[in-house]
Amino acid sequence: MKRTIAVCLGLVVLASNAAAQSPVAVVEDIKGKVTGAEFMDYVAPKAVIKIGDGGSVVLSYLKSCRRETINGAGTVTVGTDESTVENAGVLVEKTDCDPSQMNVATRETRAAAATVLRSVDTKALPEPQLTLYGSSPFIEARGRGTLTVRRLDVPGEKQQINLGGTQLKGKFVDFASENVALVPGGLYAASFKQSQIVFRVDAQAKPGATPIVGRLLRME
Repeated sequence: MKRTIAVCLGLVVLASNAAAQSPVAVVEDIKGKVTGAEFMDYVAPKAVIKIGDGGSVVLSYLKSCRRETINGAGTVTVGTDESTVENAGVLVEKTDCDPSQMNVATRETRAAAATVLRSVDTKALPEPQLTLYGSSPFIEARGRGTLTVRRLDVPGEKQQINLGGTQLKGKFVDFASENVALVPGGLYAASFKQSQIVFRVDAQAKPGATPIVGRLLRME
């Protein structure tokens, strides 16, 4: 009996450790033969990605805003702020992104957004929870429902999309693929099911398919 209890406790500890490994990066692009990751996967520290001949991976870190384009056969081990790459070549660039993205989809921040939106008016605008550096958001909204993006600082502008669950990987909506862009400098609120997020579009944001990590809006 004691041994059984010890085994169960060990499994609980392992499960807790796994749950504690929050995602630190997103896979923005994949080409060729790649194992261990797919397009728009969130990856946690110590995850291993293997790239075959002629393959490549674009990996963007949510906190450090480091964007890595990794080419050629090799192995990638995900770190906290950057990868360890064996054999393959790496091109590194610093992109504009908001590290708040890592925490903005938590239950606490969603509750805070709901509170401010209930009382919002043009005289008392809420502070944004994060900034997007591309004006065509890439929004994570899983399943069916109505996705609404409305401007708070200027009345009247609103985007509303009825999602039937057929979005990319069942959860991603890319405004760039629809040729839709928000206004640089604008303050917006996005709502989907029980999730609500207040965000600002950077004044220098450009429309279209800019790096995903800079325009990613996680509603989950």
